[in-house]
Amino acid sequence: MSVKSIAYLVTAALAVLFTPAGFAEVATSPPAEGGVLPPIELGIPENQQYRQYLGLSGDKTFTIPEIKAEVVLIEIFSMY
Repeated sequence: MSVKSIAYLVTAALAVLFTPAGFAEVATSPPAEGGVLPPIELGIPENQQYRQYLGLSGDKTFTIPEIKAEVVLIEIFSMY
């Protein structure tokens, strides 16, 4: 799988964060510097290839630690 494909899949999976299910568990204030992200529930991708790539099972939601990867990069955009 190419780097471009991997980047696309990770971006697509993290885009789920912007769904109502993704916002359901988000804290109202950011974590302290050096702190830990709060648990965030994301919707399982409908595409079977994305599920397989991320190593996910189930049919509703997942958390970031459930992704079968050595490293998961999270990019947070501050629009305001």
